[in-house]
Amino acid sequence: MTSATPRRAAVVGKPVDHSLSPVLHNAAFRALGLDWSYQRIECDAAGLPGLVAGLGPEWVGLSVTMPGKFAALELATERTDRAVRVGSANTLVRIADGWLADCTDVDGAAGLLDECGAAGSSAVVVGAGGTARPVFAALAARGFTDVCVLARSQDRAAGALACADSFGLAARWAPLRADAVPAADVVVSTLPGSAQPEDFPLVDALTSAAPAVADVAYDPWPTLLVAAADSKGARTAGGLTMLLHQAFRQTELFTGATAPRAAMAAALEEHREPQ
Repeated sequence: MTSATPRRAAVVGKPVDHSLSPVLHNAAFRALGLDWSYQRIECDAAGLPGLVAGLGPEWVGLSVTMPGKFAALELATERTDRAVRVGSANTLVRIADGWLADCTDVDGAAGLLDECGAAGSSAVVVGAGGTARPVFAALAARGFTDVCVLARSQDRAAGALACADSFGLAARWAPLRADAVPAADVVVSTLPGSAQPEDFPLVDALTSAAPAVADVAYDPWPTLLVAAADSKGARTAGGLTMLLHQAFRQTELFTGATAPRAAMAAALEEHREPQ
């Protein structure tokens, strides 16, 4: 059954032309029988408040990618607790008196951990940027208690360590070097595809440190980290899993319906197949 009033949603960021979110959300709308549309809008953080203020009542929500995630949290009239603790929002949902900000990146990180079978108490998180923070939330929700954050400097890691602490994790910093990588139950790289570790000793140390290795990046795929982990028989997961799982929750927030997971996963797989 189609909806009486077509609704609209979009992914907002800069750059945004690479985003696969329209593939996922338009597939979800079709599977749910909704005559809704989902598009890309290029907009930076400074322009986001004005963009949101100008959206008509037909707009149900926005997926917010970098660099607008911090601005999205600030402009919202309501915020979920996890978005506040993570410190950013990748989702804006229309509510009666404005916009609700949430961080479904936490759901994405949870899906990533589940796919690689992460279990235990200790984790190594590579990188201290914004993507590390939802990973901390997902680790804490799955019973992990300790995390070592590998970053180029301790000052750079300070915000990430404070975030991990807010989720009840005992967090410490270590330099991003092969000789500093501790043994753990899972290794999660939160570095973008353009900043993947390339020196062999570091990659070897990371993929030898744990029986499960996850990487939030998915382009190019497989990443060097996942390829090396696969060769050693580790359980692995990649960024497309994170993308899917954060989109599942966004779909539910936008539509109020259960996400059609199989349809969304199939659309993504079809889109990724060689043409």
